[in-house]
Amino acid sequence: MKKGRLLFFAALSCLMLTPIVLAGFSPYLAFRDIDYIIAGFAGIVCLSLLVLQPILATKDLPMHPRRMRILHRWIGAAIAIGVVIHVGGLYITSPPDAIDAFLFRAPTWFSTFGVLAMWLTLAALILAITRKRNPKRWKIMHRACATAVAVLTIFHALLIEGAMETVSKSLVCCAIALSLAWPLIRKRA
Repeated sequence: MKKGRLLFFAALSCLMLTPIVLAGFSPYLAFRDIDYIIAGFAGIVCLSLLVLQPILATKDLPMHPRRMRILHRWIGAAIAIGVVIHVGGLYITSPPDAIDAFLFRAPTWFSTFGVLAMWLTLAALILAITRKRNPKRWKIMHRACATAVAVLTIFHALLIEGAMETVSKSLVCCAIALSLAWPLIRKRA
């Protein structure tokens, strides 16, 4: 592996792992049940994985395009599973709060953004599974859902005050936004 490629992946890994590691040292975890902690960390891992998805879809990483496509699918599946764990764990921890969020009655915006992102994640997953049935519209619809998921997740994460450390969370959210904007930046260059 070339030195530049190694440095790129090391920096990317550091960016993605830092919020997860720092959240492990959060004082907020001391008074939480294991269900809540697992749910929270599932969300943090999903947030970090979202950094890769737009870049993998544009095939701009220093990897073979077939590997990027396979990795994009696996990470997409991992994000979908992580969302189920995140939402399921939060439901187990507090069913009334989860139901209020699902019905858009929660008093917080982060709940609204999170629920919308959850449903759009499901839509993106269904589109990915049914890709061969409707190839013409698939790419546009999948990209629109995935972009909306990323944007809503950024707002969801930034509005939550919890186990995630603020600076690393903000950096990951900025990296997601940059990876979403990358195709536009690349076209102008």
